[in-house]
Amino acid sequence: MHQSHLRVVIMGGSSGIGAATAIAFARQGAHLVLGARGKEGLDDIARRCRQAGGHADVLVVDATDADAVAAFAQDARELLGQIDLWFSNVGSGVVGKFADVPVAHHRQVIETNLISHMNDAHAVIPIFLEQDYGIWVNMISSGGFVATPYAAAYGASKFGLRGFSEALRAELGKKRDIHVCDIYPSFVDTPGFKHAANYTGARLSYPPGVLAPEKVADAVVALVRKPRAVTLLGAPDVTKKLTQLAPDLLASGMNRFMESWAKRADPTDNTVGALYEPQQGASGVHSGMVKRHAPAPAPAPAPARPRRDVPPRVPSNDSTLAVGASLIAAAVGLSLLSKRADN
Repeated sequence: MHQSHLRVVIMGGSSGIGAATAIAFARQGAHLVLGARGKEGLDDIARRCRQAGGHADVLVVDATDADAVAAFAQDARELLGQIDLWFSNVGSGVVGKFADVPVAHHRQVIETNLISHMNDAHAVIPIFLEQDYGIWVNMISSGGFVATPYAAAYGASKFGLRGFSEALRAELGKKRDIHVCDIYPSFVDTPGFKHAANYTGARLSYPPGVLAPEKVADAVVALVRKPRAVTLLGAPDVTKKLTQLAPDLLASGMNRFMESWAKRADPTDNTVGALYEPQQGASGVHSGMVKRHAPAPAPAPAPARPRRDVPPRVPSNDSTLAVGASLIAAAVGLSLLSKRADN
């Protein structure tokens, strides 16, 4: 199908990855229905979609309300005629030691990150079955592979979401034109940290090497032409393999890092963020917390032919991830060697 004829639903389309994905589809002339809790954020992204050349309608909906999501799906279908791709992108988090965070907040994270995606699937899969085609894209994250100390409910929701998605894909295995596609990015430069509840006593900030939301958006758009069960972006592929080798090593290392970071970061009061209510105003695509560099000018052509024995240069955006992955791999290797020496 030509992408200008695409009919796309994005749940969680008012900011971050959902917003970037909406704009990416709009540049190709797609017709979109965007859903989220915040009307101002939705209107902002719909305006950007129209400026990019697409058509966008907005519907305010709470994704944790199954009946509301079912009604939203039917309204979206009426607006679009049919639904080619549905992107479930709603997510939230609370950062802090498990026992320091009220259990109600943990429950809300599970409702938002896991149950809302199940609500989406329950609403759209019958539509796909009736159409006999459709793509459900499920935003998970590297948290679906590696434990996340100081974000225990987030990790639980992502592990659960991965299991749910794999089960659903198996159930639909005989439907060759209905696809369940999972996206696993590492940290992405979105307003997510600004929206998160924070019980660490320290101001949240992104680590080096975060992905641009546009990179994740491009991966979602690519699924239209070539659906695939699993898409890994950034470091998840490395963390997945290392977790299989040493299940507790990455988690304990992350816990030590979080303990050290919380002592050094700027202090701040506890906050519930946007856990229960949407942020006021439009949040946009990026966090505003990460310095973004303009693309470097193209180098002048080299006078001589490049040597074949010179390895290609690693792109700067991936260099931090590469160094981090190397350090983690080294830590895993040393840990395994020490265990062997002790045996």
